[in-house]
Amino acid sequence: MKKKPIIIGIVVALLVVAAAVLGYFNNRPQKLDGGLKPGTYTATEKGFGGDVTVSVTVDSSKITAVNIKGDSETPTVGGAAIKRLGPAIMKAQSPYVDGISGATVTSNAVRAAAVAALAQAGMGGQAPAPQAQSSAPAQRKSETLTTDVVVVGAGGAGMTAALHIVDAGKSVILLEKRAIAGGNSNLATAGMNAAETHYQKEQGIEDSVELFYEDTMKGGHNLGVPALVRTLAEKSAAGIDWLDSIGAPLAKISTTGGQSKPRTHAPADGSAVGSYLVSKFLEQLEAKNVNIMYETAATSLLMDGGKVVGVKAEGKDTDYTINAKAVILTTGGFGANLDMIAKYRPDLVGTISTNAPGITGDGIVMAQAVGAGLVDMEQIQLHPTVEQSTAALITEGVRGDGGIMVNAQGKRFTNEMGTRDAVSAEELKQDGQYSYVVFDQAIREGRKAIEKYVSRGLTVQADTIEGLAQKLGMDPATLKATLDDWNDVVGGKKQDEFGRTTGMPIPLVKAPYYAIKVAPGIHHTMGGVKINEHAQVETSDGTVIPGFFAAGEVTGGIHGGNRIGGNAVCDFVVFGTIAAESALASLQ
Repeated sequence: MKKKPIIIGIVVALLVVAAAVLGYFNNRPQKLDGGLKPGTYTATEKGFGGDVTVSVTVDSSKITAVNIKGDSETPTVGGAAIKRLGPAIMKAQSPYVDGISGATVTSNAVRAAAVAALAQAGMGGQAPAPQAQSSAPAQRKSETLTTDVVVVGAGGAGMTAALHIVDAGKSVILLEKRAIAGGNSNLATAGMNAAETHYQKEQGIEDSVELFYEDTMKGGHNLGVPALVRTLAEKSAAGIDWLDSIGAPLAKISTTGGQSKPRTHAPADGSAVGSYLVSKFLEQLEAKNVNIMYETAATSLLMDGGKVVGVKAEGKDTDYTINAKAVILTTGGFGANLDMIAKYRPDLVGTISTNAPGITGDGIVMAQAVGAGLVDMEQIQLHPTVEQSTAALITEGVRGDGGIMVNAQGKRFTNEMGTRDAVSAEELKQDGQYSYVVFDQAIREGRKAIEKYVSRGLTVQADTIEGLAQKLGMDPATLKATLDDWNDVVGGKKQDEFGRTTGMPIPLVKAPYYAIKVAPGIHHTMGGVKINEHAQVETSDGTVIPGFFAAGEVTGGIHGGNRIGGNAVCDFVVFGTIAAESALASLQ
């Protein structure tokens, strides 16, 4: 009975705070009016991956320099915000600038730290606002551009294709609807699958294209198009060689679920493969002066006599008509489009998604509008290790390096190196429909991506396995027995009861020990636009649409009913290259 007055009091207090905040923002000064204490002032806020520090230098009346550091932020996401917000704050003479779409957490950290730094400079807790802008909408402009090839979507496939186009001496325009490049490629962590590579041979790993093909077909429940899967496997080693040639070597080899041989290639220091490759691609594109049009969304394809001849696009204040001799569609899947998820898989409504915000199926809709066929649209993959409060994907590489999964009672319940759909299905049978990924210090030291999980507070840590169990609310003896049993399997003393035979290079014996609570999340849409092995877009009956090519997650038919971890990166490198080669051939 006493709860109601308390609740009313809390509500009143919140309203008072809200009113104060609103009053501050409505009455803050519109420009710097002098009175600052000259000097450099520094403040730190929490970003996406760790601390973001902003140093602001002022004289008595204006901001003269802004320096931002955030080494723990993903270089191609938060790093993009850090790179752009400093100049924006300088130009506006205010921290109240627009954030970078897709890097909201980092943007907020930068702006909050800048406000705090300016308060130290004598703003009395009130930082300057930018000059008031006219409320009248800006008049939109129209512009027509012409290029040999337009690539729609600056993810892994799009950047790969653009690099091959420009290297062939042809002009290319690369469109990206968001303010940052990379798309879902930024989120790839494990590596790139490839068979018969020089790295495998140098490390004594016997593998074959045929085995890669068989693993991929089997992992996809034999729903993949054989010609596409075979092309993926046959061209994979050449993809690794091409990455070598642009200064993006992937020398560390491990394995992911559903593979019979170690073939997942990653950076030597254990960095997440996605942001690593996106950074390398951006360096190459910048060096080659490729025109990347950010915040410019393609809205429709231009047709002339049944041939695709360009795109319509919308920028911030300009409508574009881009005429081209060929169009390559690389817009990604639809894992962040809840309406499309509901349309094709209503049973997944309400499931958390790991996808980047821009992965909304736009390209699929545009392609369908000009007659492209769609395949496997109902095939949507759940990833078993997603941290639910943040939607952070815990890389399969942790398990590939020897990590295990246990349920709420501290017991293993599946072959952790099974296919993602199989592991997710078993996880959903456990109490609470969640589990824990458990690993040790040795795995942490070999997998750089783990540092971000630790800095973001996603891990539980203890010096002993019993201590870890206590922190997780488990029976210490049960988790200790689970780990001892697992180490006996790794040591060859017994066979694994769940049939695991891969991803077990070392026992879990090096303290401290770690656990991350996870559950399944929507990760990859295997369905999409119908293509052939030349990356040519086809109608439902297999007729090629001239001038139209596609690669990456926007396409369907490669991964079948389940994608093997590490095949997405192989997909965007191999088919991004093929799409460029086919587009170039069509220019002749």
